[in-house]
Amino acid sequence: MNVVAKPRLVFWTDAEELECASFLPEAPNVLTFCFRSPSGSLFNFDPGQFLTLELPTPGGPIYRTYTISSSPSRPTSLTITVKAQADSVGTQWMFDSLRPGMRLRAIGPGGTFSMAHQPAEKYLFISAGSGITPMMSMTTHLYDSGVDPDIVFVHCARRPSEIIFRERLEHMASRVTGIDLKWVVEQTDPYRPWTGYRGMFNQLMLGLMAQDYLDREVFCCGPEPFMQAVREALAGLGFDMAHYHQESFRAPLPEAEKVPDDFVPTEKNEAEIEFVLSGVSAKCVETDTIVAAARAAGLVIRSGCSMGICGTCKVRKIDGDVHMVHNGGITDEEIADGYILACCSNPVGRVKVDL
Repeated sequence: MNVVAKPRLVFWTDAEELECASFLPEAPNVLTFCFRSPSGSLFNFDPGQFLTLELPTPGGPIYRTYTISSSPSRPTSLTITVKAQADSVGTQWMFDSLRPGMRLRAIGPGGTFSMAHQPAEKYLFISAGSGITPMMSMTTHLYDSGVDPDIVFVHCARRPSEIIFRERLEHMASRVTGIDLKWVVEQTDPYRPWTGYRGMFNQLMLGLMAQDYLDREVFCCGPEPFMQAVREALAGLGFDMAHYHQESFRAPLPEAEKVPDDFVPTEKNEAEIEFVLSGVSAKCVETDTIVAAARAAGLVIRSGCSMGICGTCKVRKIDGDVHMVHNGGITDEEIADGYILACCSNPVGRVKVDL
């Protein structure tokens, strides 16, 4: 018997595992995994945020970061939508092995890529490939609010059959007047007529899709070359880039901290890291990160993106100095409390870490 736990009026935290409830094919090589809280807790997050999952692969646990594709307005479950890549160990494990009833550890939610932090009257969502997932979360959240939103939703895919969430988005668009969908494909599917945009996203398309783009808050997600093309198109048209926001786990965002002019890590300078809880000390050089030094000493620090974005490797520094250049995975308040991101922190001299 498939029993659904009665929702509890408490919110899920990552101290509790997630239980896989179901999975659904979305498009070629794309699956959506639905999770629930075993205790019946509700999910609370900002639409557009991500989770880092601990995946128990045969070679040992690995950590992978995925955007939540569901909306907090539907809080009894949470979904992750993933696309299989030829070189993706974690995603391939999910395709092959993650089944209903299995439980996974998760870290988060995290990230600031959300319209909750940039409220506006009008939005322009631009995505490509699996970059559609945060846009789906944000659009669903606005749709569920009951107020007719004002969204121009642009998505680019190789062909129409690879547009993720197409049916669900078109259903929402059929129920309100304020979701304007614009599909762009590189090629068509055989024997299936296509009347939408075809080619690569460009300035001309943007002007046709959203003539008032200068008045909109823009959110963009997709492969880095795609996002670069979008940035260049907007900048070339005089768009105020202060109203442009992007999310990517494949390439660093602009540096969140200015690198001090008087310090550059060098392999000529030795350093030492004391992992206090483990009772281990590791000698290294300044160009080694805390994560690399821990692994060399036989210790494991959870790490997802390795670029200072996801915040999975957050640890507390007890003593000493580090040189950290992150990309938004840690807040100023957390830094003030002594926390660092181990994946992008280089030791300066002797450092003590709470690990």
